[in-house]
Amino acid sequence: MTGPAARLLADPRRLIALIGLVSLALIGGAWFFELVLHLRPCKLCLEQRAPHYAVIGLTTLALIFARSRRLQIAVLIVLALLMAWSTGLGVYHAGVEWGIFAGPNDCGGTPAPAAAGVQDLMKQLQTTRIVSCTEAAWRFLGLSLAGWNALASLGLLAVALLGLRNAAQRLDRSPA
Repeated sequence: MTGPAARLLADPRRLIALIGLVSLALIGGAWFFELVLHLRPCKLCLEQRAPHYAVIGLTTLALIFARSRRLQIAVLIVLALLMAWSTGLGVYHAGVEWGIFAGPNDCGGTPAPAAAGVQDLMKQLQTTRIVSCTEAAWRFLGLSLAGWNALASLGLLAVALLGLRNAAQRLDRSPA
């Protein structure tokens, strides 16, 4: 393979940056849907963000400190594991939405602040919207946000694995 894609895949630092930027975009999109479009996330939606937050932090540190090829390979391994975790969470959540898997028992919203009394509790119960993990808040081309997260994470997993393969081949060819 030649051209820009080959150059991208040949440089672990560029791959690390790409994975970090895509995770940042996914988190930005999640916050946009939540804060601008007012689509409240369920428990599983929030859990799906955790791997991306970890990726953003790791890629930032790696781009600053990971100068050696071996350390960059280690970072790509961790990124691949994080993307596998994210893919699994996305598939599970999409499966819950489609009724393929049972959702967690506690997936019904975020905890409300403690009520001062019965009147406050009643008011909270009347105004709090419970977000179910079984209902997709939004779909595009038949996939929910959980499904799109699974696909994006799977793509990033593939990028990390291709980068690992290429970096390992380069290490094998380099003099000891």
